[in-house]
Amino acid sequence: MGKQIQDAYIVAATRLPVGRRKGMLGHVRPDDMLAHALRSVLAQVPAIDPALVDDVIVGCAMPEAEQGMNVARIGLLLAGMPNSVPGVTINRFCASGLQAVAMAADRIRLGEADVMIGAGTETMSLLNQITGNKIALNPAIFAREEHYAIAYGMGITAEKVAERWKVSRAEQDAFALGSHQKACAAIAAGHFAAEISPYAVKAHVPNLRSGEVVVREYLAKDDEGPRADSSLDGLARLRPAFAARGTVTAGNSSQMSDGAAAVLLVSEKILRQFDLTPLARFAAYSVAGVAPEIMGIGPIEAIPRALKLAGIRQDDVDWFELNEAFAAQSLAVMRTLELDPARVNPLGGAIALGHPLGATGAIRTATLVHGLRRTGQRYGMVTMCIGTGMGAAGVFEAIR
Repeated sequence: MGKQIQDAYIVAATRLPVGRRKGMLGHVRPDDMLAHALRSVLAQVPAIDPALVDDVIVGCAMPEAEQGMNVARIGLLLAGMPNSVPGVTINRFCASGLQAVAMAADRIRLGEADVMIGAGTETMSLLNQITGNKIALNPAIFAREEHYAIAYGMGITAEKVAERWKVSRAEQDAFALGSHQKACAAIAAGHFAAEISPYAVKAHVPNLRSGEVVVREYLAKDDEGPRADSSLDGLARLRPAFAARGTVTAGNSSQMSDGAAAVLLVSEKILRQFDLTPLARFAAYSVAGVAPEIMGIGPIEAIPRALKLAGIRQDDVDWFELNEAFAAQSLAVMRTLELDPARVNPLGGAIALGHPLGATGAIRTATLVHGLRRTGQRYGMVTMCIGTGMGAAGVFEAIR
């Protein structure tokens, strides 16, 4: 007989504030960011001995250089976790962090583990993102025309989505402005405070004039990307970034960023043993493939599948964290699925808050579960498009 599926519960979720590329976290190593997220999430549940963690699964979209060599294991050791705790790094590009949370939940749901951590880390400052430090595409991609899109830059895929779904430049800019306005309002209201673990930065910066190394120390506590001075006029003045006559600009695209997050999940057995109050229940996760040249519409396929697995309707979802890779693809997804704009990214999205690739799914999970708890809403979803043509969606149920 097969094992009965059991529930996996999130008991803590935290993230670092997201920094702009070459910004406040620009000199911070990704394994150090990860270590901070891991220490912080465990500190939120002191009843759980770190030695009880069965595995640490970490998403990273470009696992090389400073975030190579199994950054999961290195990060957990730097965090001071016991040598007995294993770690594994996974890669599903932009959905890596969400995939890590889902895989951690699945170990618990199958009865193979009782305490798991799903996390994500990414530096877009220390690596030559978004292609990595060494571009080494398979030549076979260019041997057949149907494979060309594998090599397309993300901006070109956004242009193709904008053209096919008839998303205008004005609509994209208006959406981008809304992202900044919502994010700035959320920061001012303190809505991110419960999910953010501030990071004390100690950066060694060379002074090229004097030849000395200057030590800069400061506390990173708020997301760096949102711009209070963003305006439609300012966005309209930006030139297309990927196609000469295109509509996709730096202003209506997600920001290149640095960040990390960690989510602590447990079984019902652990909940009872330590008398813990969960933030949310992991309900379902799905991924789907689409044509690489229109990779941005991936959530159109993934969202219905995740809803079916969760046994709920789209109307039951109170909060959608739809990662804003580009305004064009966000609007295409929202229109096609008829998502209620009031339920999508109420605190802003990646256009304002940033997109540290492999960390984003775990970051947005932290935002969602804390947001559901604060507002008293029940169901939420984290969803995003994925490079080379995929989409992912995870469903979470708040526990009151």
